[in-house]
Amino acid sequence: MKHRFEVLDIFRGLFASLVFLFHLGPFANTPILNNRFVENSDMFVDFFFVLSGFVIAYSYQSLADWAAFRLFLKKRVYRIYPLHFVMLMAFVGMEVAKNLLAPYIQVNNLVNPANSLYTFFTSLFLINSTPVPGVNDVSWNIPSWSISAEMMAYLVFGSLVVIIHRTGEFNRRNAWYGLMIVMSLAALWSVSNSFQINYSFNYGFLRGILGFFTGVLCFNLFSKTHVQVREKPSALFSMAEIASLSLIVLCIYNGETMKPWGAVFEVLFFVCIYTFAFEKGIISKALKSVKILHKLGAYSYSIYMTHALLISLFNVLFIRILKFPPEAYSYLFILNFIIIYFVSAWTYKHIEMRFQYKSLKKVREEEVARK
Repeated sequence: MKHRFEVLDIFRGLFASLVFLFHLGPFANTPILNNRFVENSDMFVDFFFVLSGFVIAYSYQSLADWAAFRLFLKKRVYRIYPLHFVMLMAFVGMEVAKNLLAPYIQVNNLVNPANSLYTFFTSLFLINSTPVPGVNDVSWNIPSWSISAEMMAYLVFGSLVVIIHRTGEFNRRNAWYGLMIVMSLAALWSVSNSFQINYSFNYGFLRGILGFFTGVLCFNLFSKTHVQVREKPSALFSMAEIASLSLIVLCIYNGETMKPWGAVFEVLFFVCIYTFAFEKGIISKALKSVKILHKLGAYSYSIYMTHALLISLFNVLFIRILKFPPEAYSYLFILNFIIIYFVSAWTYKHIEMRFQYKSLKKVREEEVARK
C-alpha cells in the first residue's frame, strides 16, 4: 500500500493555523480571536501527535534491529531538528535585540525568567517536555515543547518495535502499543487524578507518547480494514466526516469542560484520522480541490515552528511602535498570517527540505554500506 494522505496533510496545515490563532489571542481584543473555540485550540496539538503516530507506523514498523533503529532516529532528527535549532537561535537573537533596543522603545518583559541559559539547554537538547528541576514554564520558542515530546515518542516507538521483532512478538504488537497508551494515561492520571492531558513543559512527553501510540493503532486498524471499508458508499463517508468534525468542533468549543477529560480528544482525533484517511467523503473532496490548502499542509511544520516569533515581532511593530489598538487584530491577523505563510514557504524549502534530502542521501549510503 503506497499512498499519500493528502487530506490529513491539509488538516495538519489547518490545525497549525488554528494554533497560530490560539497564540495570537492574548495580544488581541476581538471576538474573532477571543472566543471559546480559538482559546481552546491548543488541543489541536494532540492531532499532530496522533497523525504523527499514524504516518510513522505506515513507514517504520519493520525496524528489526538496532542498526535500523539508529537510521530511523537519524532520519527523524534531520527532519525536525534543523528548523527547531534555527528558531531557537532566532529567539536568542530576539532576546539580545530586546536589550539593545530597550533604551529606545518600550520593551515589555525585558527580563523573561523563562528564557534563561538553563532553559536554552533544555530546549537545545529537546528535553523541554519533561520535568526538569527549576523549570516552571514554557520557554524560548514556545511550541518547541511538542517537538521534544515528538522525539520522546520516536525513541519509545523505535525501541519498542525493535524489541517486538527481536522477541517474536510482532503478531501481538497492537497489544504492546495499547500497553504504552495505558501506561502514559496512568502516568498522567497520577499527576492530576484526572484524564487531563494539556501539559507542555513538564509532562508533555507523556501527552506526546499517548497521542503517538493512539495514531499507531489508528494506522494499524486502517491497514487491516481499508480494503473492505473502502467499498462502502461515499455518502456513508460523508456522514462520518461531518459527524467527526462536528464532534471535534463541539469539544474544542467546550474546551474548559472537556479538558479534564482530555483523553477524549485522542479518541476524537483517532476517529477523524481514520475517517479522512479514505478521502471518500464530501469534505475530503472539497478540501482536495483547493490548491492552496495543499501548500498549507506542506508548510505546516514551518508554520507551527515560526509563528510564535513572527507574532512577537508583528506585535512589536504594529501595537508598540505604530500604536495600533489590540482591536485592530480583527483584520491584522490576516496580514500576520500572510507573513507567516511566506516565511514558512522559505523555511520549508531552504531548511526543512534541504536537510531532509541530506538525510535521505546519508541514509541510503549507510544502507548500502550495511549490505
